[in-house]
Amino acid sequence: MRVFWALLLGMAAAAVGSPASAFDDGDVRPEDLAPKRVYSPYAGRQYPDQVLFGDLHFHTNLSFDAGLIGTTLTPSDGLRFARGEKVISNTGQPVQLVRPLDFLAITDHAELLGIATALQTSSPLLLDDPWGRHIYDLFNSGEQGRMQAFAEMLEIGTVRGINPFSSPALTKSIWNDLLVTLDEYNQPGVFTTFSGFEWTFSPQGDNLHRVVIFADGAEKTSATVPFSFFDGPAPEKLWDYLATYEEKTGGRAIAIPHNANLSNGLMFSDRKFDGSPMTADYAARRIRWEPLHEVSQMKGDEETHPLLSPDDEFADFERWDVGNISGSAAKKPEMLQYEYARSAFRLGLKLQREIGVNPYKMGLNASTDTHTGLSTSREENYFGKMAHTEPSADRFDREVVPAADPALRIVTAQESASGLTAVWSRENSRSAIFDALARKEVYATTGTRLQVRVFGGWDFDANDIANHDFVAIGYRKGVPMGGDLGTAPPDKTPGFMVAALRDPDGANLDRIQIIKGWLDAAGETHEKIYDIAVSGGRQIGEDGRAREPVGSTVDIPTATYTNTIGAASLTAFWSDPDFDPAEDAFYYVRVLEIPTPRWTTYDAAFFGVPLPESVPPTLQDRAYTSPIWYTSN
Repeated sequence: MRVFWALLLGMAAAAVGSPASAFDDGDVRPEDLAPKRVYSPYAGRQYPDQVLFGDLHFHTNLSFDAGLIGTTLTPSDGLRFARGEKVISNTGQPVQLVRPLDFLAITDHAELLGIATALQTSSPLLLDDPWGRHIYDLFNSGEQGRMQAFAEMLEIGTVRGINPFSSPALTKSIWNDLLVTLDEYNQPGVFTTFSGFEWTFSPQGDNLHRVVIFADGAEKTSATVPFSFFDGPAPEKLWDYLATYEEKTGGRAIAIPHNANLSNGLMFSDRKFDGSPMTADYAARRIRWEPLHEVSQMKGDEETHPLLSPDDEFADFERWDVGNISGSAAKKPEMLQYEYARSAFRLGLKLQREIGVNPYKMGLNASTDTHTGLSTSREENYFGKMAHTEPSADRFDREVVPAADPALRIVTAQESASGLTAVWSRENSRSAIFDALARKEVYATTGTRLQVRVFGGWDFDANDIANHDFVAIGYRKGVPMGGDLGTAPPDKTPGFMVAALRDPDGANLDRIQIIKGWLDAAGETHEKIYDIAVSGGRQIGEDGRAREPVGSTVDIPTATYTNTIGAASLTAFWSDPDFDPAEDAFYYVRVLEIPTPRWTTYDAAFFGVPLPESVPPTLQDRAYTSPIWYTSN
């Protein structure tokens, strides 16, 4: 026993004494900081090794177009729901997520922020303002007055460029209260909250909206207030606001455009907002402040369009393409090329050659744009995106976009359950997630939580993807989604390692595709789709396509399906067979799930009502990664 205790004392002395002895002279020597060979392969790992899912476009009762038309859920309610708690919806129904989200940004409209709660609580800050008193009296004068008040606020909030308030006091008070709430719910390592707002600019009813996301807590964000389109009716004004915020506080912020499909050709223009020619400075400012695009959400999917990608059998997906966001102007075919992400990527290659900067070298994310305070994105758990479109037997035909022309009208059945933002991060924290957004190591899903990784490089081989630690190889020998390949080494062709894993609570996978776009010597852009992994033993032809569909197990009357087809995971190594080192290019990954019931089909089965004719009964949920770019010089 004495020998045992002596050994323990000796070990303790060594444990205590060893670290001190290395620094007993007070100096840190280079050898003390050099990496040491250790047994654990995970000690000191620095690269992003976990995928986190969240929602970056989210409205509560603080938004005038939510709180004034039935949304009662507060920021606290929305945060509790996102972190996994069961809550009661705006229409009195219990609702809960299948699994908690990892992060949530609250992005209520900057215009008329909090006016609904101010009206309902008779806020002195509202009543002290002349216009506030006017709208309060109108709102409380009866049903007709209430409707007139909402119509006036809707026009102000989406059309007019003059702030009706004489003082920012109400906005500042509500904003600061929100920041306190967000900091209270922020739990690094468990659940991350972000502050933000939506800049809701719609010139002539054409959508140019952005959501702004701050990386910082209240100690910095309280130094500013949300920037409305009253303050600056042009994207450049918003960028100036972001630059001023960073300079003033030392914080960080970005803006994320969305619903280009409702911009009637304005969002991804080849010109500046004022119609003048695109310049390098303008392009550089845009991609600096807008590194991402929200490619999928409740108002439709924006990857591509059948008229833009006629050879893409999956292009006709959740389309809203009849008009602008106000329903006031019809869509013209020539507008489409400036409204979808894939064509924007192609345009960006042309602009890079012409002016030296690519304004559309952006990553892709997705969000819900819910106006219910409920971030639901799964088809079987779809609680609408406005309070009046929460689950009910008669919600299919309720208007979402009213329009004088019936052809421009959008109804609830056409809402999409989409979507979620996925980031590859080292940890669940504001700084780490924001870092991922800024470097574009992010991808979009249309609502489920399938996992996707892609790496591009010059020195991969087919065996690397089979390595148990292919991710480490990917970072060591290449770049992840959102990265740049740079100029091609002599006689090299880019290779890509891709791995996808199904949502554990969702559907199997159909296939992995790489979508390539490139710019030829004549200045024309092109695109091509390559199937690089398919399920079910199907074959990929010499043209790079598997024409045989995966099939379907959906039983429409019961709104059920099985995972007897497809694959739980797919991996592939792909080398571009058509690579030309003189042609700039982009590559992004699209992963498709097998067909499942659309939310309208779940509704029809649950409520015993006919299926709507305006939408298909099934869909294939999917993910879109941020591209990897190749630049020839």
